[in-house]
Amino acid sequence: MPILSEARYENKILKPSRDLPLREGESVIIEIKRPVTDRMYGLFSTDEKTADEIITLEGWD
Repeated sequence: MPILSEARYENKILKPSRDLPLREGESVIIEIKRPVTDRMYGLFSTDEKTADEIITLEGWD
């Protein structure tokens, strides 16, 4: 079963945000997915008022 965990890349090391149920030295395959906000950054522009209205819409939680 896959293990999902957020991680942060610091000093050329990928650091999971939580402990993982892995044995020391165990090899794994990872899939990197960036948050949707990172992938959409800069795709469109809008004024601050409209952006605030979009953020407060239901479904953004």
